[in-house]
Amino acid sequence: MSDCRLYLITPPSLPPGFAKTLALALDAGDVACLQLRLKDAPADVVARAVEELMPIAQARDVAFILNDDAQTAARLGCDGAHLGQGDGDHAGARMLLDGKILGITCHASRHLAMNAGEMGADYVAFGAFFPTATKATEHVAELELLAWWREVMEIPSVAIGGITAGNCAPLVQAGADFLAVVGAVWNHPEGAAAGVTAMNRAIAAA
Repeated sequence: MSDCRLYLITPPSLPPGFAKTLALALDAGDVACLQLRLKDAPADVVARAVEELMPIAQARDVAFILNDDAQTAARLGCDGAHLGQGDGDHAGARMLLDGKILGITCHASRHLAMNAGEMGADYVAFGAFFPTATKATEHVAELELLAWWREVMEIPSVAIGGITAGNCAPLVQAGADFLAVVGAVWNHPEGAAAGVTAMNRAIAAA
């Protein structure tokens, strides 16, 4: 039985009725985290989304993580923030989010991951492992990166980028602690709940 878990990221824009879809998805199987990722959305739109979606996640013991913005995450009471390499002062975010979760994007770089670990990140994210339609792929990560990280560090790793139920087994076997997915759940032909179920089955089977 793998200890790898699902890390769910919201669609780039939230369709009408998304709160209900989210509740059904989170009820369909194990999800460790939900990251709200609304790139370039106005602050009021993000705040409304947090207000609506965070209680749904937290009621199911799913950590609610805000993308890109540690200050807003702290102000709105999120469980943590996920920051890219260009998203402000990571050390400052670590102090601001004392006792909360801080995740750092490290692309395919051992150096960035070690820096994040030394700075006190709660997890590091590596990717993209597969082609993805969610964002432009600037960095391609190899499976050995996950295996190396698990060997040298105790901080969990998140694998991201084009991950589906059909291709995730090697990532689980290489030692990823979490698999971050977008399309595999929200674009599943039978609905998001079926997507969560399929991902959990694939992780368990790996």
